[in-house]
Amino acid sequence: MKKLLQAVAMVGAGALLLSGCASGDKSGDNGGSGSGNAVTIGTTETVTSLDPAGAYDNGSWQVMTNVYPFLMNNPVGESTVAPDSAESAEFTQPTEYTVKLKKGLKFANGNDLTSSDVKFTFDRQLKIADPNGPSSLLANLDSVETPDDLTVVFKLKTPNDQTFPQVLSSPVAPIVDEDSFPADAVASDEDIVKANPFAGQYAITKYDKGNLIAFKAFDGYAGMWGAPKTESVNQKYFANESNLSQAIETKAVDVAFRSLSATDVEKFETTKGLQVIKGPGGEIRYLVFNFNSMPFGATTADADPAKALAVRQSIADIIDREKISTQVFKNTYTPLYSFIPEGLLGANEALKDLYGNGKGGPDVERAKKRLADAGVQTPVSFPLQYAGERYGASSAEEYAQIKSQLEATGLFKVDLQSTEWGQYTKDRVEDLYPVHQLGWFPDYSDPDNYLSPFFLPDNFLVNHFENKEITALIDKQRVTGDSEERAKILGEIQDKLAVELSTLPMLQGSQVAVAVDGVEGVTLDASFKLRFGLITK
Repeated sequence: MKKLLQAVAMVGAGALLLSGCASGDKSGDNGGSGSGNAVTIGTTETVTSLDPAGAYDNGSWQVMTNVYPFLMNNPVGESTVAPDSAESAEFTQPTEYTVKLKKGLKFANGNDLTSSDVKFTFDRQLKIADPNGPSSLLANLDSVETPDDLTVVFKLKTPNDQTFPQVLSSPVAPIVDEDSFPADAVASDEDIVKANPFAGQYAITKYDKGNLIAFKAFDGYAGMWGAPKTESVNQKYFANESNLSQAIETKAVDVAFRSLSATDVEKFETTKGLQVIKGPGGEIRYLVFNFNSMPFGATTADADPAKALAVRQSIADIIDREKISTQVFKNTYTPLYSFIPEGLLGANEALKDLYGNGKGGPDVERAKKRLADAGVQTPVSFPLQYAGERYGASSAEEYAQIKSQLEATGLFKVDLQSTEWGQYTKDRVEDLYPVHQLGWFPDYSDPDNYLSPFFLPDNFLVNHFENKEITALIDKQRVTGDSEERAKILGEIQDKLAVELSTLPMLQGSQVAVAVDGVEGVTLDASFKLRFGLITK
């Protein structure tokens, strides 16, 4: 298993493996008796759904990773995965990945956790295929078989899938109780909490959506992270960064995690009584082009693929990432010039040469020529949508700058709009947003996680992009065990995506948390998960 996972090792992975920990718990020890004072975590994230089939956002994921069991998971401080609720996991055939469950597993409601629940979990994800869910991560899963109560055999469409062990640790893979969830519909949050179908380090004891979630240690947890160090954890939800900033500054919460403004983080680094914890992020911010509804898109009155491409490419010529990075985010985010972020296997800067001045900066004349050559009359008008409270208060300034940069050229007229996240998630998959903001927190630290969910047919973006050549290359890199060969394929994919521009990568960020002095065990590592069970005060 270890040799298999080494095949997906990242170039420069050493940087991503460094974990950011609060003082006093640098060892990553995850033992403990579950005693200690209750810990309160503050966040501006929102929970779309507690049902793993109905959510693919970081706010929901942060809760799920602490309350549901997984077959595979990340040991503390590591980006690779190992068996968690599983006793063992390995390829038994090129297209068969076999998992043996630990004996005696149970959910918090007393129900047995068997191979039947595992099959139900993955069959259900594929059947529901919610547009805001993570089922796209299972593109290579053909079927699931259960020879006995402790054995699960995943049948794969293509052989030697180097990413599949990681997929089993991702948002598509929380194991759910088949007696507590409907097979063909997303369950309500209230029904889930009432059913108590949890088997992670914690169970949810109180759920007040948008305000508070109370967690209590589950004494039946049998996974790799061990007994939680703190019996009770409360997560409080704040409407905006300003409110969260005030809460951590006044110590109304013990930890503030996602999101604080760059200005506040800078201030808290010198604030007595507070500690700033930083770790590898892998987060990206990007624009999405809807190939149906964008200017000259497939379902518009003046549909023209060549003109639509010229619009996308000219926007790429104009936007000044460096200016946004320094002026808006104070370099807590850095410019991103390709689809796989820096530090991962195969990452390049494909967009730099193709657009702007060829060095990462803008070039208005190049944009003008592109549009003129395609016969596009200017200014081109379109609505630009962003979700301010979801991606932080700085989004307003970020997108005001994007609007200003585009309109200053005289080539575009931008109608800037902002929508509440709950509505945003519904509208964006209904072709209502021709060009819009999204951000990405990776499910696992492998380059494929920046490709398959975005650019395969029926992708998470639901932006109607499909390219058979790119699809074939994405499938090929996933089953390529030689890292040098895989890196070449990944580079080719990015080069082709840079021409098509179904998305426009903008910025790359890191993880940041702020904790009160005396709080220990806040660990931000390359697993991208905030583990409640490590935190004490």
